[in-house]
Parts: sequence; structure tokens; C-alpha cells
Amino acid sequence: MNEKINKQRRFMMTGAFALAGLSTLELAFGPTARAAALPSSASRSPLDQLRHVRTSELDIAYAELGPASGQPVILLHGWPYDIHAFEDVAPLLAAAGYRVIVPYLRGYGATRFLSKDTFRNGQQAAIAVDIVQMMDALKIPSAVFGAFDWGARTACIVAALHPQRVKGLVSVSGYLIGSQAANKNPLPPQAELEWWYQYYFATERGRAGYEANRKDFNRLIWKLASPKWAFDEATYLRSAQSFDNPDHVDVVIHNYRWRLGAAQGDAKYDEIEQKLAQFPAISVPTITMEGDANGAPHPNPSAYAKKFSGKYEHRTSTGGIGHNLPQEAPRDFAQAVLDVAAMR
Repeated sequence: MNEKINKQRRFMMTGAFALAGLSTLELAFGPTARAAALPSSASRSPLDQLRHVRTSELDIAYAELGPASGQPVILLHGWPYDIHAFEDVAPLLAAAGYRVIVPYLRGYGATRFLSKDTFRNGQQAAIAVDIVQMMDALKIPSAVFGAFDWGARTACIVAALHPQRVKGLVSVSGYLIGSQAANKNPLPPQAELEWWYQYYFATERGRAGYEANRKDFNRLIWKLASPKWAFDEATYLRSAQSFDNPDHVDVVIHNYRWRLGAAQGDAKYDEIEQKLAQFPAISVPTITMEGDANGAPHPNPSAYAKKFSGKYEHRTSTGGIGHNLPQEAPRDFAQAVLDVAAMR
């Protein structure tokens, strides 16, 4: 789930500028870019027709929609979600002429490790390297990124460390790069309460509980993170299948233990983590987004706005939109992708 931004997350200010005539609340820094409007509708294309590409550690399964000659857009999901979070976004972008790539992250769906001996690492640097290597394997020099949760953290890392690979960024809940050092600082009690599952996962009881009850556990997380989203069981089960991945529990548990410093990362990522611990600014054009009913831990936009040094805008989707913003407000999210691609 989304991680609050080091010490800035203690000093949250409220407020956004309500602009008449828009479907979102926007906190704008510089002129608002507006691309062409989305298609009025697009047929939902199944995301179960998967392709595969190999990186140094993974066989990554991904869905691809749209023309092969189109501007690439990479959409990244988080925990506990999967590529179906973009089941309405991806067809809209494909209909607008984009080449849309939606990969399963390590530990999800049909993505698999190439070797049984590879460390099932969930740290932030490892997941970001996966995506850069995926782009290399697919010969994609640069792409527009749209992402939330783990995916947004990953996209922020790629944008911060490899800005030449990112033409534009849409990041739900903003700047999500973290560090073990920053996470050593205790938070106020209410904030600690919001991270209850992180502490649960730090125990062997929590690992065993997640292993045995992952579908029921993640259904609960969906409800807590999006309290006003009336998703049906069929919608949930489409995504829940991805949690049957044989490496899912290992990757998820390591991810949250690593954040707390309760598990070690891989030394080969130390240099990357050292750079990320400096909380580098993101210079690429960016639109950050938030749902007005996000029940998951998340920072206020004012806490991270200055981390985006290029063209930047914040939008809040209204109407009871929770943590899974792409699936709950797909047109808002898809329009943001079009708009950030038009920022120059």
C-alpha cells in the first residue's frame, strides 16, 4: 500500500483549488495541459490475452492493447491488485492510438521467476529494475507511465533515476519513493494504526495468516482502501486469481518487512537504494492524482508537490473514489494520461 513520505508526512496541510467546470479538483503548478478528449466509449478488451518478455530474473506476463506504432504507455498496478485495475483505462487509451502495456509485477498473475534459486525480493529497487529491463527487452526507449500503489512507487523511481525513459507520469498519491532509514522514524498513533497490516506481516503469524487467507485478506484491504466503492464479487475475483502466483506471498511479505527494516534487501541494489534515500526530485511532466475517499494511508498533496520540479499538476477525483483510482474512475485516469503526454 502507499507509503507516507518521510518526515514531510507529519506536516500535512489541507486544501485544493476547486475549479468550476472540471470533473476533478486541481492543484495546479503552471498552466494546465489539455489533450484531445477521450473517445466517448471503448469496448472493454480482455486483459487475459497475455504476452511474455524475459528480463534477467523474470518471465514477465503482460497485456498489450492498441497499435504497435503508437506512443507506448505503461500502466503499473499495486498491492493487492493486478492488471485488471486498468481494464477500462487500457481500452480507452488504445482507442486514442496509444500502445498500452500492462504488466503483472513480480509475484502476481502469470509473471514468474526464471530460477527457483532467485531471491524473492520485494524491495522497491528490484521492482523498478524489472520495469526498466522490460522496456529494454521490448525495445521501448521511453514511455508515458500511469500507476498507483506499488506501481506508482515504481514509476516514480524510474522517472527520478531514468528521466530519459519517461515522457510523462501519472502517479496516484504522488511521490512515493521511500527508504528504510526514513521508515525508522515513528509516526503518530493514528498513522501507525493505519499501517496495521505492515506490522502483521512482520511476524511469522502474519506470514502464515496471509498464506492461508490471502483472498479473504485482500478483499478486506479492498474494502478498507475504497470504502465507497461497491465492487461486486466477480470484479474482485478477476484480480484475486493473480494472488495464486507461487511467489506472491514471498514477495509481498518481503516488501513490507524490508520497508520496516525487518528484512534485508539484495546488495546488488544498494547503490540504487542509496540514491533513492536522497529522495531525488522528479523532473518529467507529472500529474498526481488522489481519490476523495481514499481509505489507505496517503500523504496530502502539499507534502510532496515540491518533489516534482518539472511541469506539474494535481487532481482529486470526486464522488467517493478510493485507493484504486484507475478502476474506480477510469475516465479521470485515462484523461490524465492523455494530458500528461501533451505537456511540453
